[in-house]
Amino acid sequence: MPDANRSLNFPALLNARDLGGYPTRDGAETRWRSLLRADDLVQLTDAGLRAIADYGIETVVDLRWPEEVAASPSPISANLPHVRYHQISLLARTGAEWDELRDACTKEMWKCTVLDNARSELKTVLRVIANSSPAPLLFHCVAGKDRTGVIAALLLAIADVTPTAIAHDYAMSTTRLRDAYLQRYAKQDPAEVIEAVRCPEEGVHNMLAYLQQAGGIRSYLERIGLTDADVTRLRARLRA
Repeated sequence: MPDANRSLNFPALLNARDLGGYPTRDGAETRWRSLLRADDLVQLTDAGLRAIADYGIETVVDLRWPEEVAASPSPISANLPHVRYHQISLLARTGAEWDELRDACTKEMWKCTVLDNARSELKTVLRVIANSSPAPLLFHCVAGKDRTGVIAALLLAIADVTPTAIAHDYAMSTTRLRDAYLQRYAKQDPAEVIEAVRCPEEGVHNMLAYLQQAGGIRSYLERIGLTDADVTRLRARLRA
């Protein structure tokens, strides 16, 4: 998998990458320059904002909680008014709710917990992506690993990407964030920082098993309220 080609140079993001080039079950690859995942766009420098514009991104989906957006407003609307900006709180409405959800299960199982408990929010996010222009779309949260990771995993599953590749995409956040976060949070226990950025591949495999037990990805998406047309458009974002 060409991970070097997948990295996006949007200064000063740590965890920005393209979902293109991943192998699918039928031997194809996912489409490049369509769906992008990233960490918090608040980190963007002026050069980073120019890079976002030059890349041709037309839609940004911000998955942060309202409290996070209020504390650190997105730079997109003020600096790139031509980009359509959607803020959709995913997994919880506040940090306290997230802590409760996170503490209810292990990291290896939390994606399954999300699929159970955030159906309405997942439907909203996926429907926005399905109905956006075909130009590059970027979705992000703060670290770009948990909320962003579950959306990326679902989109790759819809495109029939191999389980190994979906798990690989999720786990990449660990290596991309580890050193920078150890420096950023140098006053904290290094073991706690490393655990915070750990993205276990097993979590994706458990999520895919959950979806299989639910009758498959399409059956799950139908159950949460997406239409066949929505799913077809989502698949087309990553498949020729």
